[in-house]
Amino acid sequence: MLYDVAVIGAGVFGAWTAYHLRRAGLRVALLDAYGTGNSRSSSGGESRIIRMGYGADEIYTVSAMRSLTLWLEFCARTGRTLFHQTGVLWTAPADDPYTVHTRHTLALCHAHFETLGFAELQARYPQMAFAPDTSGIFEPHSGALMARRAVEAVVEDAVRDGVAYVSEAVAGPTGQGALDSVSTGSGRTIGAGAFIFACGPWLPKLFAGLLGKRIAPTRQEVFFFGPPAGDLCFAPPAMPAWIDFSDPRGPYGLPNLEARGFKIALDQHGPPIDPDAADRIPSAAALDAARNFLAQRFPALRGAPLLEARVCQYENTSNGDFLIDRHPDFTNVWLVGGGSGHGFKHGPAVGEYVTARILDGAPVDSRYSLATKAERHNRTVF
Repeated sequence: MLYDVAVIGAGVFGAWTAYHLRRAGLRVALLDAYGTGNSRSSSGGESRIIRMGYGADEIYTVSAMRSLTLWLEFCARTGRTLFHQTGVLWTAPADDPYTVHTRHTLALCHAHFETLGFAELQARYPQMAFAPDTSGIFEPHSGALMARRAVEAVVEDAVRDGVAYVSEAVAGPTGQGALDSVSTGSGRTIGAGAFIFACGPWLPKLFAGLLGKRIAPTRQEVFFFGPPAGDLCFAPPAMPAWIDFSDPRGPYGLPNLEARGFKIALDQHGPPIDPDAADRIPSAAALDAARNFLAQRFPALRGAPLLEARVCQYENTSNGDFLIDRHPDFTNVWLVGGGSGHGFKHGPAVGEYVTARILDGAPVDSRYSLATKAERHNRTVF
């Protein structure tokens, strides 16, 4: 069968792109080497924060707001609990420029938020320790997505709607001009009018010459700690998702969702990782750093038992902007990726955006273009 579009990669970007394309009436094939929500993928984790704040980067605030609407509509239509409205709390020094820009952009985009001073933070969140000069932004409508389950649900719904799902690896294309088909690991040929490679950390492997230095997969470690029995201070609604911009390591976390534990991670780019071959064993150094921060910021969790640990990865573009653009050597090949550690929440809007480009041929925003992805990395999006 010849498809209108073949989407390679069933992570959050690929899943939502296939979903939107099919709902637009196109014949769609969706392929993934290891399966939807697999443990090697960047979309395969337990949970992800969805927030509206992005400093002065209005493009991502608008995208996050649209994505939250689409996530909520999907949950309502399918009857699945994939989103927890925990709220999201930002903390930073009162004069932090990024936080000032965030408040301005949230107001400009008519997003719901509150500004909290030190006294209000202490009163509302006594389980957290704040420095005296701390201020906060609270987004009451934001929260947490159950990542792996959410991607699986989108793919299941797309398949019920007629998307053909193929659990096989695909070789990177060679040549130029119009691509007729891709070959799978078993030798199967998938023909389509257009091809979208939304492969996350596998993009620089499939397109080594083009993206090998423009997208850098890094190892990222996440830990889940156990609150004391019967203590509800670290679960919603008492505890929101949180991001601490007062610490240069970028700590962030999620409350005890669905009794899985209190999640904490540091938003620093780790060492390079091979998504196929890397062992997923957490390091002692990363665990020590997480425990030290936990004891400092959440004193009641000092010495809390580690319930679970995960090693996933970011796939970082040079500046943190997404990559959504046509391949320069093929007339019908698109490259969609570079989630850069903040991409999961945007899956619905990215899929909608890519679908619109496929249907109407409109140019992409320069922020997403391949031309803006350099070989030297200097992150500007957080």
